[in-house]
Amino acid sequence: MEAAFVTPLLRRPGSSHTIRNERNGRVLANRVLPAFDSKSRRAGLLRYESLADGHAMVIAPSNAVHTFFMRFPIDLAFVTREGRVVKTRASVRPWRVAAAFRAYAVIELPAGTLARCETVPGDTLAIVPSRII
Repeated sequence: MEAAFVTPLLRRPGSSHTIRNERNGRVLANRVLPAFDSKSRRAGLLRYESLADGHAMVIAPSNAVHTFFMRFPIDLAFVTREGRVVKTRASVRPWRVAAAFRAYAVIELPAGTLARCETVPGDTLAIVPSRII
């Protein structure tokens, strides 16, 4: 079963995409880093010194992440195959673990993004090509 939420990233790899909250129209990220293979899922954001505002990493399939060895806090949104947010965690510091057993993917965002974009469980997020925003 294909996951509708990540389909735009799979169909147009290397293209510019945006993550948008369908309820309020807020843009969570205008630069999306996919982590869909085993190697990129394992590495995640570990090789980064920080995550700039407007950036996000989508890890799929995954329903859990850790922040071991990371150097900065992040926000997390756990989403279903359709992009429905089932759980959020704000400002997760290094050396923590977070999971949501009903999730298909995890979106890692700069700390503060979820509050700024008023994103809460129950919202639906969409990944769309940046040109149509």
